[in-house]
Amino acid sequence: MLNTRPTRRFRSSTLDGFDVQRHVIGALLIRELHTRYGRDNIGSMWMFLEPLLLAVAVAFLHANGGNGHPGSDIRIIPFALTGYTVFMIFRSIVTRAESALEANRPLLFHHMVTIFDLLFSRALLELIATAGALALLFSLAVATGLAEPPGRPLRLMSAIVLLAWFAFALSMGIATGVHFSKAFSKFVHPATYIAMPLSGAFFLLEWIPQPYRTWLSWSPLNQIFEMVHSGVFKSYDSPYFDPLYIIGWCMVLTVLGFLLLRVLRRHLHLS
Repeated sequence: MLNTRPTRRFRSSTLDGFDVQRHVIGALLIRELHTRYGRDNIGSMWMFLEPLLLAVAVAFLHANGGNGHPGSDIRIIPFALTGYTVFMIFRSIVTRAESALEANRPLLFHHMVTIFDLLFSRALLELIATAGALALLFSLAVATGLAEPPGRPLRLMSAIVLLAWFAFALSMGIATGVHFSKAFSKFVHPATYIAMPLSGAFFLLEWIPQPYRTWLSWSPLNQIFEMVHSGVFKSYDSPYFDPLYIIGWCMVLTVLGFLLLRVLRRHLHLS
């Protein structure tokens, strides 16, 4: 009879590891909420209110735009609302990665806390806050007749998760780059501002003439936003995105990110 004890022992240790990881990330989420928003006034509710106010401002700037494309269900307010709010997830995860290490360096004295945990908890907080604000705003827009319910909600949710994954994979490289070069951090914020008009958050690839459409379609960020827009608007079934292509980019960047974090950990001095 085969000895199943090693398999059971491995399974038990793996489950214990995941349980410890879950508790660590949960504790880091609570700490991040308290340090970023405090306990006064509305406290952690700011995590939803901050992206909500910004998204409302952008949507109202386009309030008189009518339909974005004649003969379709693409309306300006839901288009701008989803585009800007989803891009906020990307921008927040990427830009906050540069300060994650310095702000939480003392926590690394605890052997259970890793650099990955610090970055992942921040990324998860940004995803929850901004996606929650988007859900609330879109529900209000639907209730007031300014938008129709998402035509393909599962596709929309999948695109948001893929965007958060893509941004988190980039954040690991950014955290490493900032540690080794302070000048590197000066390029992070300008790069996100440059990425915004090129990302596809505020346009569809079918509106772009060739050959620029083909060039932009190679970008995983553009493909994710094509997935977002086709998830929101039923009349737009974009042929310009491939989920496997996006997942491939995310996986490659994640592996590179893990390798960079290993290098960073070796050169990180806590004292």
